[in-house]
This record gives sequence, C-alpha cells and structure tokens, in this order.
Amino acid sequence: MNLSARTEYAVRAMVHLATADPAEPVTLDSVAQQEDLPRKFMEAIFADLRRAGLITSLRGSRGGYFLSRGSDAITIGDIMRAVDGPLWEVRGLRPQDTEYRGATHHLPTLWVAVRASLRAVLDSTTLSELASGHFNERVTALTTSADAWMNH
Repeated sequence: MNLSARTEYAVRAMVHLATADPAEPVTLDSVAQQEDLPRKFMEAIFADLRRAGLITSLRGSRGGYFLSRGSDAITIGDIMRAVDGPLWEVRGLRPQDTEYRGATHHLPTLWVAVRASLRAVLDSTTLSELASGHFNERVTALTTSADAWMNH
C-alpha cells in the first residue's frame, strides 16, 4: 500500500492546525511555508478538508483556518477519506464487491480483513494523539516489535 502525497500533506497540515493557538486562524501560506509544502497543492487539499467538515475558514485580512472540532474528535482515517476517498479499494471496487472464480474465490475475505486492519489503526488514532505522540494501546502495541520497523 502506498500513502499518497495528498494524504501525507493533509495529515501534516492538520497536525499543524491542531498544535496552533485555537483562538488564532492559521493561514494556508503559513502551513505551506512551515511544512515546506506546495501552496497550490495545499489549496485543493484545504478545500477537500473544508468540504468534509474537518476545518472551517475565516475570510478577510485576518482570516485563515481552524479545526472544525477538537483534535480528539478527528481521526486520521477521517483526514485520509476527506482527501483520497475510501481507505482501501481493489481496482476501484470496495473489497466486499470484488469477485473471483476458482482457486482465488476467497480473496474478498482477505481484502476485507486488510481494510478492517487499516480501519482499526486509522479510525482509532486521533489527531490529538498524533500531535502529542501519545498513541493509543493498539498503535503502541503494533510498533513495539523490532520487526515492525524493518523492511520486508
């Protein structure tokens, strides 16, 4: 599985907003500059995040962006879906909608399990956990094995 640049940039921007002063709007320019992200690309990402209800904007010379709700109420899965759609698809299909014949007819079960494992991590990890580095037990347990940090 590859993580898209859109998703990575969106998560980085949301962490930036989560760690900012909640009373002060954060400009897109400041996020792009401090995170070293392309401004034009960030405009489209911020539009997706706004449409998904994860951020709100304030117009004007003192305008900018805020999280639409607390960082403890936004999951990494929410952010990923906002900018890239479903967490896991197989050739553009939802895992349960795939069909195979013969020896491979059990593949949908595996694809559903993969999606469930992604959901288990991404939908249980909040933006505040990521921003603080204090992850929940599920994420912590998955990262304690030395094997987890090795390429295969």
